[in-house]
Amino acid sequence: MPETTQALTDELARVIAQTLTQDDIAGVLAPRRNGTGAAAPYLFTPGEEVTGLSLSPWYHLLNAVTHIQKAHPEARLGVVVRGCDQRGLVELAKRKQVDLDRLVLIGLACTAEEAQECGCDQPAPAHVDVGAAPAPAANPIVEEFLKKSLAERRAFWQQQFAKCIKCYGCRDTCPQCFCEECALGESYWVETGELPPPFPIFHLIRAMHTVGKCVGCGACEDACPAGIPLTILYDLMRAELQEQTGYEVGRSVDEPPPLGTEEYGGKMSY
Repeated sequence: MPETTQALTDELARVIAQTLTQDDIAGVLAPRRNGTGAAAPYLFTPGEEVTGLSLSPWYHLLNAVTHIQKAHPEARLGVVVRGCDQRGLVELAKRKQVDLDRLVLIGLACTAEEAQECGCDQPAPAHVDVGAAPAPAANPIVEEFLKKSLAERRAFWQQQFAKCIKCYGCRDTCPQCFCEECALGESYWVETGELPPPFPIFHLIRAMHTVGKCVGCGACEDACPAGIPLTILYDLMRAELQEQTGYEVGRSVDEPPPLGTEEYGGKMSY
């Protein structure tokens, strides 16, 4: 483990241990190595030694946050967040999927290398407890894509979507995909028994459904066994949304989503 990563890990362990001393904290959620050495969400509880933290590659924790809050809405929970995680929580709170008042956020800045790898222009949360915010980075894959002609772009996506095996991994791992019933499971959108799908309607509809809440965490692309570069699609749509409406995803919990929230009603919905 590089020395800088070890220093960040040690500092994060110290901050988590300190947070666990708060009187009303039920636990702190962080990525931890399991018995196989892989990272997984882990809830450190008061009095427990903070060991085994795993910071790279990053494990997205927001799905675990929503599940814990659903089961224990009264609990006050600490959670380690990077920039994309914090923005994701903002969007989930707007749609009544999480209760920010019951969360204590521990801000972890990405390293400069991680920011470059993700092409992230916001590689740190608003409040940083561990690490130092690096300079914003651009996504080189998106920049190369924008140099293509319209015909080349169309051919690019036809080639990429032809690799789709309809595993729904991108949907299932996305913290912002929380509908109780997904319309994209219907055969009239994605035909059963045929690979690849005859038309990439699944990806296009999902992109439109998530455009107002996608924070660019990359979990969808990480989960894709076919290696489809989904972040290109979502980065471009998020930029178009901001240009057309001025809405910046994850900027403020007080900023209403441009596509509305009527479907979620006035209570927590899972």
